[in-house]
Amino acid sequence: MKKTENILGFIAILLVVVGAKFWLNTNILFFRLLVGGGLGYALARAYTGFAGSVNRAYRTGSAKLMRVMMFLFFFTALITTAFLFGNDPTSFNIWIKPINLGLILGGFLFGFGMSLSVCCASGVLTDIPQGFPRAGITLLFFMAGVFFGFPVQNSADIVRDSWMSTFIGRETMGGVFLPDYFRGDGMEGYLGALTLIALICGLVIYLTFLFEKRQKNTNKYKGHPMEEIQDNLEPMDLSNFKLFSDQTYEQIFVRPWTLMQGFLVISAIFALMMGVTGAGWGASQPYGYWFGKILMLFGFSPEVLSEFTLMSPNVFSTPFFQDQISVQNFGILSGAVIYLLTAGKFKEAFSSTLDIKGKEAVLYALGGFSMGFGTRLANGCNVGALYTPIANFSLSGWVFLIFMVVGGILSNKFNDMLYSQ
Repeated sequence: MKKTENILGFIAILLVVVGAKFWLNTNILFFRLLVGGGLGYALARAYTGFAGSVNRAYRTGSAKLMRVMMFLFFFTALITTAFLFGNDPTSFNIWIKPINLGLILGGFLFGFGMSLSVCCASGVLTDIPQGFPRAGITLLFFMAGVFFGFPVQNSADIVRDSWMSTFIGRETMGGVFLPDYFRGDGMEGYLGALTLIALICGLVIYLTFLFEKRQKNTNKYKGHPMEEIQDNLEPMDLSNFKLFSDQTYEQIFVRPWTLMQGFLVISAIFALMMGVTGAGWGASQPYGYWFGKILMLFGFSPEVLSEFTLMSPNVFSTPFFQDQISVQNFGILSGAVIYLLTAGKFKEAFSSTLDIKGKEAVLYALGGFSMGFGTRLANGCNVGALYTPIANFSLSGWVFLIFMVVGGILSNKFNDMLYSQ
């Protein structure tokens, strides 16, 4: 069966790399598919996602994923500096998002739902082939949450107005662009902003070590099984190297990446996206478009959907594979499937999670809707309101992180309470 999966995996690669070039209408759509595939592959092979930053720490006592995320944030901000320094930041589509009540509530709701569904906006796509029907239920209600959040996002002052802003912030999305506070540092503010981000990341890393120490001292530390596997990977035996061998195939296609390897690939793809599109990584908004397309199957017109959501009818009438972010999201799913197939793990991963109970289905639905609605209040998900804003020097990303973590912790406590009854 593994050999069959391997062959199917390489067929999938050919379909994405060769077939899609002739199938998609434009080169930018093809680019979106490829970068999405890279993101999905990296997330799946490194067995990681932003949701685990809270869940792993709460459930296992390991905060390693949160630490690695801090390195990702700083390194990607460094990459962004290479694009912005010496240029007009407003010539890029940087996401300097508002700081307001919507951001706080949205971050909390997203963290709450993220922990209930054990996935996030991008993670729900990589989890479909290895966490179905959990991911399927989550995705459906995530789409609904985004759709019903559109009217609030597009009209409510708590989402649109910012409590504080800076010059570049006002010229973009209305928030705080950190380099604006350090204009006299001799590097257009980027040296000061990078130093501040380094200090914040260092503080978070320090706090994670204190947390783990406390968990170990109270005998609550369990460790995460996959992290232990990743930490103990044996290097390739080059003394007996053969190009066409099971050992070489294992190294190239099967063995998991470490968390750091996965995030380095993600940061490299982020750099590609900034260079080619002038913007970072977003994922959640098209989910609302997809829900609208489902409603259209039941007779709702794009005009009716437009009137409700306060958006252009074109977002609902545009074909799926002509929307850039929808194609990119499809690429994320494809990348995860390709890894599982080429690694010979697809059938095992897919079939091991088919059984769920009614209570679990309800919690996944609640988690999906909470995440979806939260993204509209916060103007993004954990890549659109957390990762990309932090990489773009927006203070809003750090605010989102705080309340996402709070929501995730309370969600885990809520979950514990339900299952203890």
